[in-house]
Amino acid sequence: MNARLLKPLLLSLSVTLALGACQREAAPPAAPAAPASTAQPAAAPAELPPLARFAVSDLDPSTPACVDLDAHVNGTWLAANPVPPDRTTWGSFEMLDERSMAVQRQLAEQAAAAEGSGVEKLVGDVWASGMDVDAIEAAGLAPIQPMLDAIDAIASPEAVAGFVRDAQRRGLALLVGFGPVADFRNPDMNMGYVAPQAFGLPDKTYYFDDDKADKRADYVAHVARTLQLTGVEADEAQRQAEAIMALETRLAGKSRSTEEMSRDVSLYYNPVSVAEADALSPNFPWSRFFEAQGIAQPEAFSLAIPEFHQELSAAIGDTDLATWRAYLRYHLVDDLSPYLPEAFAEENFAFYGRSLRGQQEIEPRWKRVLGAIEGNVGEALGQLYVRENFPPEAKARMEALVENLGAAMRTRIENLDWMSGETKARALEKWASFTPKIGYPENWRDWSGLSTSRDSYVANALAAMAFNHAWQLSKVGQPVDRREWQMTPQTVNAYYNPLANEIVFPAAILQPPFFDMDADDALNYGGIGAVIGHEMTHGYDDQGARFGPTGAFENWWTPEDAAGFKARTGQLVAQFDEYEAIDGQHVNGNLTLGENIADLGGLAVAYDAMKRAQGEGFTDPMIDGHTQDQRFFMNWATVWRRNFNDDELRMRLRNDPHAPARFRAIGAPSNLPAFAEAFGCGPGDPMVRDGERRVVIW
Repeated sequence: MNARLLKPLLLSLSVTLALGACQREAAPPAAPAAPASTAQPAAAPAELPPLARFAVSDLDPSTPACVDLDAHVNGTWLAANPVPPDRTTWGSFEMLDERSMAVQRQLAEQAAAAEGSGVEKLVGDVWASGMDVDAIEAAGLAPIQPMLDAIDAIASPEAVAGFVRDAQRRGLALLVGFGPVADFRNPDMNMGYVAPQAFGLPDKTYYFDDDKADKRADYVAHVARTLQLTGVEADEAQRQAEAIMALETRLAGKSRSTEEMSRDVSLYYNPVSVAEADALSPNFPWSRFFEAQGIAQPEAFSLAIPEFHQELSAAIGDTDLATWRAYLRYHLVDDLSPYLPEAFAEENFAFYGRSLRGQQEIEPRWKRVLGAIEGNVGEALGQLYVRENFPPEAKARMEALVENLGAAMRTRIENLDWMSGETKARALEKWASFTPKIGYPENWRDWSGLSTSRDSYVANALAAMAFNHAWQLSKVGQPVDRREWQMTPQTVNAYYNPLANEIVFPAAILQPPFFDMDADDALNYGGIGAVIGHEMTHGYDDQGARFGPTGAFENWWTPEDAAGFKARTGQLVAQFDEYEAIDGQHVNGNLTLGENIADLGGLAVAYDAMKRAQGEGFTDPMIDGHTQDQRFFMNWATVWRRNFNDDELRMRLRNDPHAPARFRAIGAPSNLPAFAEAFGCGPGDPMVRDGERRVVIW
């Protein structure tokens, strides 16, 4: 879905800064209910989808590990497990997603049946109203008709800006998004950040590149069909869609691409006063914006990509009002399509799922409703999730892993031969201030004041959006609450936040192939250990290294060390530029640099930590005929077991800062002598980068 609501915007900004996604003032949130060790899973193991555990039976002996580790470990499995029709990728992450969603579904159904209070009521109400298809179809567009009427009544440029301000107050990010992120220069305080939210296509390049002409045509057709669903005649809908495309293209010309934003995090930070912003953007006055949100005007806020806002102001003044009414009508309805009658959801899917990503079938309704719960009251569901699905023993073992990985990271920094003592001291200072978060938040969010019911799905969504937006606004200009998480416990992912210097591992990722309470150390260090090391290394990747020990945006490198670091990372860019993904299209080594640095450093640190855990006099158990070193690297490859639809892969090559999974499986190991030793690889083998070709950073 192309939902451009505020929570996804802020999460995207936070996680982009992490290099890795509103309430009134209330009492402090209650402490979380710790999962009881005797709790039973919400679904019996036999009812849950399978896990992507490493299995010797999956190995393909026809392709040696020294030739292609990914094909050796995953080739058999990938050939037997094509992408399901309601997905665009399928692999280890998606299998855990399915497992997490199966648990979430039972929790939501239980909450709906109980009709209780607190977080159970929020989850139950959204689930029940979302699954009530008859009521949604009967309501049609009536729940949002007042907003559509307000769009139809727009009769001046000021009214365009006024509607956008009002939509923002409701939690709908049209044209721009606004919310709190720690101040780059003072990370203990939240600053308001603004980012462009004007586009229906996934990246600036889609508006201009010749090879995306078919996607532009599909987008115009989608916009026209969506407008028709709202009652616009076909010919007029087509004319309006073309005008919307022209407007978005004009604004895209003053925007930045995903690659530009991800490889220069400073672009997000452009502090201005309200008076300066008003002068830059007179037709979208920020003084009026803050007034409409009901918050005091800040001394400064960050207006990212000022040339975009200057162009937006000009467009508000000189673009005909009929085009603006069409633009706002389309984006309002398209953004809310998950909550509207099925025809709107199907039309949204036809473009964003089928055309852009090659997905053949829309997800079943229950998954889409869980997505709505995640987006609107996700931490409420997370509170239910961890009560049943994250035993204290798992958290304790994870804490031990993190401690061991941290010690290995320190040793690697201390032993760097290319870094001066001055820079190394600062790197170690940053290492000492890392904060790990495991499983779930120490303090749950307080949902007091959010009112939901079983009556209307879209009304519940709009109530939650406004509530969440008000909660976010309450943080602007206030101290950062370092207890907060940017992901819910049921999310299969992890992240590093440089502004807090924290690494975060939600409960849902702590399952095989990442983490297994019953597995040997080799599998756990090759899985979650490498993920922990990956997130730690993000603190020292090409963007994370621009933030100091306190999280402040600062230069802590000597010029000589900075030049040496750039030369080494340039080698990694060149390595990934060599990888051909599909039809002559290669991985973008610059776009994916941060993640590739983290993979390389994380895998090396995890291997060191495994050796540290084994200790002196270790006797290798030789499980299934394989050494611990071999199992370590084979489980690393299992983590990156993943099939892609062709369209999804092409889109990710353009705008995903992560390299396609199969190149992550082989990229880092090929630079590690320990891998070559483990499998007896020699010079000239495809999986061995030696001499000047070997990349060594952290």
